[in-house]
Amino acid sequence: MTQQTTRRHFLLGGTAAMGSLATTHPLSAFSQLGASDTIRVGLVGCGGRGTGAVANALRADPGARLVAMGDVFQDYLDNSLNSLRNTADIAEKIEVDDANRFVGWDAYKHVMDSCDVVCLATSPHFRPLHVEYGVSKGVHLFVEKPVATDAPGLRRIWAACDSAKKQGTAVVSGLCYRYQFAKQETMRRVHEGEIGDLVAMQCTYNTGELWHRGRKTNWSDMEYQMRNWLYFHWLSGDHIAEQHIHSLDKCLWAIQDEPPQKVTSSGGRIKRTDDKFGDVYDHFNSVYEWENGVKLFSSCRQMSGTSHDVSDYIFGTKGKAAVQSHRISGENAWRWRSEGPDDMYQNEHDALFRSIRDGKPINDGDFMCKSTLLAIMARMSAYSGQSITWKQALNSEQSLTPAAYEWGPAPEVGVAVPGITKFS
Repeated sequence: MTQQTTRRHFLLGGTAAMGSLATTHPLSAFSQLGASDTIRVGLVGCGGRGTGAVANALRADPGARLVAMGDVFQDYLDNSLNSLRNTADIAEKIEVDDANRFVGWDAYKHVMDSCDVVCLATSPHFRPLHVEYGVSKGVHLFVEKPVATDAPGLRRIWAACDSAKKQGTAVVSGLCYRYQFAKQETMRRVHEGEIGDLVAMQCTYNTGELWHRGRKTNWSDMEYQMRNWLYFHWLSGDHIAEQHIHSLDKCLWAIQDEPPQKVTSSGGRIKRTDDKFGDVYDHFNSVYEWENGVKLFSSCRQMSGTSHDVSDYIFGTKGKAAVQSHRISGENAWRWRSEGPDDMYQNEHDALFRSIRDGKPINDGDFMCKSTLLAIMARMSAYSGQSITWKQALNSEQSLTPAAYEWGPAPEVGVAVPGITKFS
């Protein structure tokens, strides 16, 4: 395996047995950590995405040690642990004994009961449950995007992040572009008026198809959906939330995290129509509108054999910012010149651990929740065929939580039909 573990593929986390590690540090003691103190790190969700995230966490601080791991799938945990142990620069930081490898639906609890910092990289549906518990235990969290797949879950996340801020624990988001130095400088210039007043924004995330795990005869319907979570919107939020959220987040950042008034979206399935693709769409097109007249034109697509385009543009009265390529054209033309390493995946963990050591924990709760709602409200609009306001989306009571978290039956699969599927 390469030194930098792949970050694109990750799976779900959970757990069963109790381990030998004791309870967490008291908050007051942890906030006073010295530079040489060990920081106990845990991982919940041991797919490729989680494995990559925890590798970055271990590189971020000399005192970081991986001591506990949890997933609902034994094979994911085993593969992740083996990969980490074979990654030369962090191998000596892997201290996960047999008693602290947790498999099952409640694995997250045992990991968080054992650690100071936990990386959450399960499928997005479980994020509210995991963040709530982590905050209640006084754990510092790295939270992968998106942070929910429905509005009730998002409201839970938002409340938990507010609690984390009050108690002084960190919540760092996996919306990694916010931590790329080149984009930070680009956005600083946008915010300081170098392209003038914002007029419009455009973002595109057109890619090919992603992985599919297939199906084994001994898998229940729930296991099949969990192992192929990208294709079930209760688990992923659909690809507008799971992937295109990065583009939406950059545009929200450009407008200084001011939420839009409403969105009107369309979308559907015109290529990925096989049953293996569950109930998600393969394309979305959305127009977000702000009260000041600014509009965001958003497009995303996942189809094999099609052209790729990942780009974001901010249009102002004095020029244009090409965010993805870090350029400004117009009256104040500028382009980013590299000044050294700028690995956004590493940067976010460096910032997290530095904030903990300094006693000034980062809390990304507000923007990560707003960006998640941007994606959810567009999905709601496309599925229903209705324009959806920010307030409607935030107050939606539609819950995607299944009747039970257990192996066996899974939520019913049904592709939304605009004009027939109702917003609730």
